[in-house]
Amino acid sequence: MTAVDWATLGARCAMVLPFLPFSALDKLLGFGHAVQQAQEVFRPRWLARAAIAVGLGVEVLCSLGVVTGVAERAAALLLAAYCVATAVLFKRFWQPGDFWRHADGRARSLFWDFLKNLSLGAGFVLLALGPDGRGWQAAVDAPLAAGMAAAASGAAAGPVR
Repeated sequence: MTAVDWATLGARCAMVLPFLPFSALDKLLGFGHAVQQAQEVFRPRWLARAAIAVGLGVEVLCSLGVVTGVAERAAALLLAAYCVATAVLFKRFWQPGDFWRHADGRARSLFWDFLKNLSLGAGFVLLALGPDGRGWQAAVDAPLAAGMAAAASGAAAGPVR
């Protein structure tokens, strides 16, 4: 592996670090708490449990896809959608009503988390489609093929080695 390959792998690992291992492990070890938190949005307990299970699957499988290069474009696009969805559903900075009243209020804390989720999602879109967006057609034509990792290393397809 070249220095560029190592740097790319490091960046990919850093991008998924919030999900795998941290958020995924938090969901597993504190499943009941995660369900309670999800019930703020998904009222029926069964739906909250299903949402947590789906989220756990996305976090683990898509993170592994991004790091290994296996179906990385699809994985990165799913993680981008996941970041946007979690921002809108769980980082609702507009609800507390204290955004302008308190510098250390709940709304501002949620606002920064909201922006971080959106920014991370944008990074996954960039990973999936490339810096110039030309990867869009490749992602549509072969969503499960290796994408940018293969292109960067000169490989035709397959995981990063």
